[in-house]
Amino acid sequence: MKEYFKEYKPFLLFLAKFLGAYLVLTFAYYSYLSEFDQEKFEVDGFTQIVANQTSQLISVFDSRTHIEPNLTEPSVNLFYREKWVSRIVEGCNSLSVMILFVSFIFSFSGKFKQTVLFILFGCIVIHIFNIIRITLLGVSMFHYPQYQDLLHGVIFPLFIYGVVFILWIIWVNKFSSYAKKSSKRQN
Repeated sequence: MKEYFKEYKPFLLFLAKFLGAYLVLTFAYYSYLSEFDQEKFEVDGFTQIVANQTSQLISVFDSRTHIEPNLTEPSVNLFYREKWVSRIVEGCNSLSVMILFVSFIFSFSGKFKQTVLFILFGCIVIHIFNIIRITLLGVSMFHYPQYQDLLHGVIFPLFIYGVVFILWIIWVNKFSSYAKKSSKRQN
């Protein structure tokens, strides 16, 4: 058994760090969400920020956009050209994607300062691309409502997870402790 742990120590350490970070961040996130009354259809603050920024981005191209609170569920309704095109719920705010991102980066952590800066940079990039994603989805739903399932269920999730995957690749290959060990072996 001791040989097993010795042989797989890097993987087990990665797994322990990932699960630890993921569980702590998920617990913190659900604690944050519990501050909002679902029965009164309260939307959490970050989801409201995402809805506001999405509406602002759309209005750069077409001023006929606005958001309204949903009166039947905790979400924000997005209107484009005065037509309801989508609802922005807690799952749209990308915080759960950021938790996954941060957990992975932490698992392959490098130098402390570099790790923290990359996590901050990555979360900002994810947030910006998420706003772009929701904007494009809303406008697409106006023009192509018949493709709702494909757009919402396949294309746009690939968009945001693709961004996260690229960030992970950059981190692992350029900044993580793994990248430093790998470059030492090649020299």
